[in-house]
Amino acid sequence: MQKTYWHSMSVQECLQKQEVKLSGLTEDDVYARREQYGENRLAEGEQKSLLTLFLDQFRDFMILVLLGATLISGLLEEYTDAITIIAIVIVNGFLGFFQEVRAERSLASLKELSAPTARVIREGKKRVIPAAELVPGDIIELEAGDRVPADLRLIAVHGLETEESALTGESLPVAKLVERINDPEAGLGDRRNMAYMGTMVTRGKGQAVVVATGMQTEMGKIADLIQSAEDAMTPLQMRLEHLGKILVYVALGITAVVVITGILHGQKMYEMFLAGVSLAVAAIPEGLPAIVTIALALGVQRMIKRRAIVRKLPSVETLGCATVICSDKTGTLTQNKMTVQKVWLGGIFYGVTGSGYEPQGEFLLSGRTIDPNRRPDLKRLLQIGVLCNNAELVKVNKGKGEETLWQVNGDPTEGALLVLGGKAGIRTDAIEQVEQRVEEIPFDSVRKMMSVLTRNKEGEMHLLVKGAPDVLLSRCSHMLVEGKVVPLSASLRKSIIQANEEMAREALRVLGFAYRPLYDIKQLKQRDPEQNLVFVGLAGMMDPPREEVFEAIQKCKRAGIKTIMITGDHQATAEAIARQLGILPAKGIVLNGNDLQQMTDQQLIDKVDHTYVFARVSPEHKLRIVKALQARGHVVAMTGDGVNDAPAIKAADIGISMGQSGTDVAKEASALILSDDNFATIVAAIEEGRGIYDNIRKFVRYLLASNVGEIVTMFIAMLMGLPLPLLPIQILWVNLVTDGLPAIALGVDQAEADIMKRPPRNVKESIFARGLGFKILSRGILIGLATLAVFWYGLQTDPSNLEKAQTMAFATLVMAQLIHVFDCRSVEKGIFSRNLFENMWLVASVLSSTLLLLTVMYVTSLQPIFRTVPLGVVDWLLVLVASAIPTFALAARRATRQAKPRLGLSRR
Repeated sequence: MQKTYWHSMSVQECLQKQEVKLSGLTEDDVYARREQYGENRLAEGEQKSLLTLFLDQFRDFMILVLLGATLISGLLEEYTDAITIIAIVIVNGFLGFFQEVRAERSLASLKELSAPTARVIREGKKRVIPAAELVPGDIIELEAGDRVPADLRLIAVHGLETEESALTGESLPVAKLVERINDPEAGLGDRRNMAYMGTMVTRGKGQAVVVATGMQTEMGKIADLIQSAEDAMTPLQMRLEHLGKILVYVALGITAVVVITGILHGQKMYEMFLAGVSLAVAAIPEGLPAIVTIALALGVQRMIKRRAIVRKLPSVETLGCATVICSDKTGTLTQNKMTVQKVWLGGIFYGVTGSGYEPQGEFLLSGRTIDPNRRPDLKRLLQIGVLCNNAELVKVNKGKGEETLWQVNGDPTEGALLVLGGKAGIRTDAIEQVEQRVEEIPFDSVRKMMSVLTRNKEGEMHLLVKGAPDVLLSRCSHMLVEGKVVPLSASLRKSIIQANEEMAREALRVLGFAYRPLYDIKQLKQRDPEQNLVFVGLAGMMDPPREEVFEAIQKCKRAGIKTIMITGDHQATAEAIARQLGILPAKGIVLNGNDLQQMTDQQLIDKVDHTYVFARVSPEHKLRIVKALQARGHVVAMTGDGVNDAPAIKAADIGISMGQSGTDVAKEASALILSDDNFATIVAAIEEGRGIYDNIRKFVRYLLASNVGEIVTMFIAMLMGLPLPLLPIQILWVNLVTDGLPAIALGVDQAEADIMKRPPRNVKESIFARGLGFKILSRGILIGLATLAVFWYGLQTDPSNLEKAQTMAFATLVMAQLIHVFDCRSVEKGIFSRNLFENMWLVASVLSSTLLLLTVMYVTSLQPIFRTVPLGVVDWLLVLVASAIPTFALAARRATRQAKPRLGLSRR
């Protein structure tokens, strides 16, 4: 369908294109158009039933494997094991179900941004109708406080401004106009003759023609992007799926080999089948999903304390391998509170301290604090800013025990001027007792000024004016310099222009201030009273960066993570903030929406690694940027707070929304919510994510090395024609009890000190990468050989007592695993590198597992079930020495290898 550039048409062309007059549509027109375009609603995607969502949780490969393990355990009449596995599967299923139900609320939240009613003109009559009944071509009216009900082409405005940050990311209200915009490809934020569904009217009045409804609106396009954006599998989910497949193939192979080998050596077929199946069950660590869930859930609790709310458990781990954070500017990197930074008067720049809306701060001249009330020029500028103002600065009590907050009701620019005056003690209520407002000439986009008439106690009247510096300067004939009114010479004009340009280069929004004495109120009624003004000065303001963000970005750099700013704001503003925060390096590239519009997807992919700032972008652009980064192999975290961020948040590897300023749409699309809107919290989340992944690798290492030990013991025994060293019930006991508790304790282990000094891991790396596979096999083989050696020794010393040899093998296997678990706490350095008592949960789990081992060996009623016999002191000495060899032999080898370079240096 051919695209229509409504903003590039004149008002008359728009009305002709829509075949409508200013008197509005007829009822027949409305009926025909509703048949053609449908209702003005956001369409819902294909909705899954709750039952379907629940059943979908059990289609995962690893879950199917666990269900198979349940069946095998049931056939073996090991009902405790079967019940445990079923419980694990159901708990995981419910967790996934509740997460998906919450995620499906994105569109419901988006719909809440739709206006409930609209004031429409039909057949020359004004009426209020449900916004859902609007059709393209309807003529509607807007005024302050309205939510825009559809996409509109403005046809008349009177000081109309709309707040569009949720859609465009721009923090300031946009002054609207009716003239055509010549650039057909102008970005959403530059289409000032348009108003879009879901945005808010903050000031003025207007009239408009509806040009798009429902899914054809810009908000509808975002809804479509949210529906079409697919949730990518997290690296953890991919690793576990890969691991599950490997273990199934291994389990089936082992079952076949052990059964066939045993039968060939004369073992009973039924007995060998039970042993083979027991090993297959042991090879699949069915506790793994539960332990992963526990590790993630405990990590989530720690995250909550650090002001991050996790909506999807695997997302914490994903953030741990993030290579890029794409951050929105407004409200995320900045405070979303316009603040005056500089004031210029008579050739002098004054600095202003303080942040946010709290009226606390100082005025600085050459680094020294000054009293603004003793400088008449500065005091007059502050008075104009406070009086020529319709905003309100109020103090809000959040609740008992919480700090009070200052907030602005009204235009953020005017709010910044109230805060500026408040820092000098000049407040609206106080100054109006001295100089009262009489009348107002409202701001409009043509004049680019606002004026108020005031009268003081002596009866003197002044016209106070604020507005765009270039327009204001053209209307001034004099200037206030050190309290005296002097003619505005060419050199003074030049200094004002230079000061304005200097502040603009610093990405400050600059306002000019002037006044004019009036001797008669009739002068206000003259054709153009805003002439012959006395210029006072300039004020430069911006939405300042959050104080803690700079250090957070530096931490990200040290951790090998790139930060990219993506914003709908102007390029100059974005670039200045990015340099201030250390995001944009000297040779970093800055691209805007027009640049992206001209690029193919491949060109963007080629350039994205060297780009640090994307300015003036649309929701579609944000989605393209995320996908381009993913195409380069990056793991992308996308932060944001607006409706415009939601599609990219959902498409990113991990979406992060702001808890305080974020829209419900952004929150529902995200995996992680920052309750304090603090970019620095992301760094804490990254650290937590890396620690959780390390812990997952730790217990995978422990579980699989233990299972390899069991397999090696059984497999070699069958090859050697020995009796079964471990009975099926003993294998299942080790698998259920001894493996489980220590593995869970590893899942809550503290992160190692150097975790944030490592680069992000490769998202494609196997869970066995960086030597983990070798560690699992080497420790597992040693544990198996040690167990088999003790079993063989038991057979040799007492050939008639098979149960004693099996009990010694059983005890050796368990104790070797429990010693090995402490070696698993360090990723690289081994058992001696960390304090053994740092993780008391692990110590407790090892003690409890040891106690359970002693219970099945020494409690008389359990001995027949587990086929165990009591062991003597000499037997235990042999068991403990053999158990320690796998861990301590390799630890000694590592220590020797690390000592050789040091010895070599000392000889020199």
